[in-house]
Amino acid sequence: MDIASLVGFFLGVGIIAAAIVTGGDIMLFVDIPSVMVVFGGTFGVSLMRIPISELSRSFKVLGKAFFNKREDPQLLIQDAIRLSGVARKTGLLALDNEEIANPFLKKGISLCVDGHDPELVRKMLTKEIDQMVARNESGQSLWQGVANLAPAMGMIGTLIGLVQMLANMSDPSSIGPAMAIALITTLYGAIIANCFAIPIVDKLATVLEYERTNMELIIEIINGIQEGMNPKILETVLTAYISNHKRKKEDE
Repeated sequence: MDIASLVGFFLGVGIIAAAIVTGGDIMLFVDIPSVMVVFGGTFGVSLMRIPISELSRSFKVLGKAFFNKREDPQLLIQDAIRLSGVARKTGLLALDNEEIANPFLKKGISLCVDGHDPELVRKMLTKEIDQMVARNESGQSLWQGVANLAPAMGMIGTLIGLVQMLANMSDPSSIGPAMAIALITTLYGAIIANCFAIPIVDKLATVLEYERTNMELIIEIINGIQEGMNPKILETVLTAYISNHKRKKEDE
């Protein structure tokens, strides 16, 4: 579970809600037609960006923003040192009996044990990374659409409200309430975009980059094992994938 995403979302929305409640009647900010225009309109138009078959993937990808398990690259490097040592001592076939938690690393080791050429193994694993990135970017497309379209739908709702208001200018007492309702749609659009969609898209991009980096690290692990690289040398090569902060902390 990504605590930062949950805390950030509830904190942002909570502060806005608190400001509304302390400023007066909360029902002033509730308008059904505005909800229909902004929420329904945004989601409906966003669906035009993707095939309907991709809808379930979009919600599955959304879950990664709140529930993502980040595997520490240092643990992968520890596995690499262990597996490299076994391969140098008893051969690649011995790796078939080793316990490997990461499924991508396990698949790479399986390809090694089957005796595939190192270049072919790298090509197959790289292709899998490309497919993973493409799937995730496709899943993000709906939420990128929400981020782009929510403020625009809010503005459309405001224009609808203004037209309705100007059509009833004969009643001056109705102008103020009508103007307030017209502006609510802009508020809804801004909240959807800035408190939900934009942060979600940014978080999903961060998670995707983290997953891709770990998978690229695994390809280097597989390559080093196939080349029969000394575990210490392999460790030195792989530490390039660890941030300077973590490296300094480990050295200390």
